[in-house]
Amino acid sequence: MTLSAESDKVETDALIQPALERFLARTDEPLTQYRAIRRLEGHNERFNKHGAIEALTVLEPGGKFTFEIISETGSDYIRDKVLRPILETEAEVLASGAGSRSRSALTPANYELGGGEVMESGLIKLFAKPRRKDVSLIDGAVFVTSGDADLVRIEGRMAKNPSFWTTRVNLVRYYDRVGGVRVPIRLESTAQIRFAGESTLSMVYDYLWINGVKLD
Repeated sequence: MTLSAESDKVETDALIQPALERFLARTDEPLTQYRAIRRLEGHNERFNKHGAIEALTVLEPGGKFTFEIISETGSDYIRDKVLRPILETEAEVLASGAGSRSRSALTPANYELGGGEVMESGLIKLFAKPRRKDVSLIDGAVFVTSGDADLVRIEGRMAKNPSFWTTRVNLVRYYDRVGGVRVPIRLESTAQIRFAGESTLSMVYDYLWINGVKLD
């Protein structure tokens, strides 16, 4: 390693470790309940099929998750084999307790967190390796702000397939502050669908209530 490369590594490490420590030390208000409209869209290139669902999703204080389909358009196959199972799996995971905040949180109990890279736009990339196969965990990386280590997005592959029909799910989940609470706002993913090949998915959240407070 040249002196220049070694110097760059030392400088990078000096930024990454403090960011990791700040991220783990954060005590943000958790998302314990919400009402949100979710818009899910899926597309399969092989069969040129497109489907969309709009659903009212509700997380209650005790962790119960329910959803009600408001509208749906396009391919029955995409809606029934790709989109609806996402919401059904989320409800099942939360009902079993496997999707509780403590089991899915970005903590050393759930992930091996360490190393990383200094990215563009003032972001730090932290590598995250799940400690078990779980549909609520991601094998990939966490992107946080370099200043206060606030979560911006997660990228990687789901540690466990969400259903029989959907495998090898790669995703990017974006976060922002809504009503002062850090929440997921958008999801983009690609997945292998049995008998249909690769499909793309997007999901957008429009929050109505967060932690008992109605949003304007």
